[in-house]
Amino acid sequence: MGDLAIRAGYVAGIIGRVTELHAEYYGREWGFGAFFEAKVATEMSGFFERYDPDRDGTWSASADGRIQASITIDGLRAGGEGAHLRWFIASDAVRGTGIGARLMHQAMAFCRARGYPRVYLWTFRGLEPARRLYERAGFSLVESRAGTRWGSPVEEQRYEVIMAELEPGADAAR
Repeated sequence: MGDLAIRAGYVAGIIGRVTELHAEYYGREWGFGAFFEAKVATEMSGFFERYDPDRDGTWSASADGRIQASITIDGLRAGGEGAHLRWFIASDAVRGTGIGARLMHQAMAFCRARGYPRVYLWTFRGLEPARRLYERAGFSLVESRAGTRWGSPVEEQRYEVIMAELEPGADAAR
């Protein structure tokens, strides 16, 4: 596989490829099925229908012309609830290479540059490598509850970071 190049913004095929990465990983590792894949595809499609590069950010890492990792900041409710970090995924081929930290750095720098007061994400218990990246970026667990938002019973977790509480330059690149 060639070197990973990070690109900002919409890239042709991103909705399908990021959905595929989610469906493959979460299907294999967590037993998520069609409901989850459809949810990712539907919500991501809706995001790109209203995508505003001044408010929203998306970054993908590609090698040999194929997306291998991605992260998105949905800024629609950034002034109230907070900016929503979404669709953070890496393929098996690049997981563990540091690409997640590089993408997290891009996303957090974007939020900082726009003055977003808070960033949050939803995940679930058991995704330890991702949890470590979130915590290195300054996120803290603020809510945990049983739920089925992804189509299977899991312990859903909400992490958030108050941007003003971060030290300047603090992010997953440390």
